[in-house]
Amino acid sequence: MSPRAGSAGHHTLAFVESPVQLLNVLEWAHTHALRGTESVAPARVAAIPAQGGRRSGAGRAAADGAGRAAPEGLTFVVLSPTDPMTRGQLRRMAELARDEGYAVRWEEARGGTAAPFQTVGGLAPLLRRAHRVVMGDPFSRYVQLLLTITRARELVVVDDGTATMEFVAQLARGERLVRWHRKGGRPGPRDLLFAPVSSWARRRLTPGERRSVEVFSSMPIDEVPEGITVTANDFAWTRSRFGPPRLRTGADLVGTSLVETGVVDGERYLEAVRSLARAHGALRYFAHRRESPEKLRHLAARTGLEVVRPDLPLELIARRGPIGRTILSFPSTVVHTLPLALAGTEVRVAVCDIDPAWLTDHASPRAQGFLSGVTGTARDVDRLPSAAPG
Repeated sequence: MSPRAGSAGHHTLAFVESPVQLLNVLEWAHTHALRGTESVAPARVAAIPAQGGRRSGAGRAAADGAGRAAPEGLTFVVLSPTDPMTRGQLRRMAELARDEGYAVRWEEARGGTAAPFQTVGGLAPLLRRAHRVVMGDPFSRYVQLLLTITRARELVVVDDGTATMEFVAQLARGERLVRWHRKGGRPGPRDLLFAPVSSWARRRLTPGERRSVEVFSSMPIDEVPEGITVTANDFAWTRSRFGPPRLRTGADLVGTSLVETGVVDGERYLEAVRSLARAHGALRYFAHRRESPEKLRHLAARTGLEVVRPDLPLELIARRGPIGRTILSFPSTVVHTLPLALAGTEVRVAVCDIDPAWLTDHASPRAQGFLSGVTGTARDVDRLPSAAPG
C-alpha cells in the first residue's frame, strides 16, 4: 500500500494520541515513500532545540533531508490528551510533521463534556471520504468509535509501544481488545457500555475481501492473523534526519510508567532505580511522559540522578544526542526501538528484568509473563538481572 493519494477519495487520515504514535506514522509514510511513491514539494526539517534551549544537530538533518519529498494526501489528526507533558511533545512532533509537508489537524478531543461529540461530528465527513485510515492505538475508545464511521478500504495500525504485540495476538485469537495491564480484571460499567463499539472495531480490524489491514511495527510479532500484512519499522526516517549523536561518558537510565499503571510498587521501583544507577554509573534519568512529578521528585532526592523531561520521543532525543554510551531500561518499548534508531553508533542498550516481587497486588495475572516477553524478544540488547536493593 502506498501513502500517495492523488484525489480526495483516496485521502489518508492518521489518528494519533501520543508523540510516539505520530513518530511512527512519519516512519510509516517514509518507508512507503522509499518504495517509489510519487511526491509533492520538498520537505523541510526544523532545527530542534536541545535541553536547556541549546540548538541541536538537527540543522545537519535538515541539510540531509533537503530535496526529499513528502507523500501526498496524508493528514494527521491529533486527538489531544489533557496531560501537559504529552501535549507538549505532541505539539513538537506536529511541527516536525508540518515541516515534512503534511497537514496536521489538532482536535481538543477531551476539552470538556461536549468535546467528544464535537470532535466526532466534525471528523465524520472526512472519515466517510477517506480511503485509508492509519491509527496508533487500536485499544483507544476514541479510535474504536471513529472506526464505526469510516468506510476506508485500507486500515493501518502503527506501533503504540509494546501494546502492538498484544493487539495482534488478541486479533489472531479472536479475543476482545483489552490492554495487557488491564487483562484479567472484571469489566467495569463503562467497559460493558462500550462493548458493542469495541466488538465492531475488532471486526473492522479483521481483513476481508473489501478491506486490507497492515501492521507497521518494530516489535516482534509471532502470531499474525490471516490476511494481515506486517511491515517492519526500522526507524529509517529518524536515522536519515538526525544524528549520529555525540556520546558522553557514563550511562543514562530510561524511566517507565509501570508504577502509574499500577503494575509495579512505587517503593520497590525507586529502590531498583537507585541500585541500577549505582551499579552502572548512571547520571541522568529520562522520565516517561506519564510519570508523576511527585514520584520524580522523590526519585531525584533518593538517587541523585538528574531527571530529564524530554520534549520529544526518546528515539529522537537519543539520536540527536548527546547520549550516554550505555542506555539502561526496564522492559518497555525502547528496548526494541532504541537499537534500531541508534544502529551504526556505539551506544549499548541494556535491559533490567522486573522482579516478580515488585508487582503490586492489583497487577494483571499476565503482567510478569508479558514483561518477560518484552525483554526476551528484544534484539541487540544486553540482559541484566533484576536490580538488587542497594
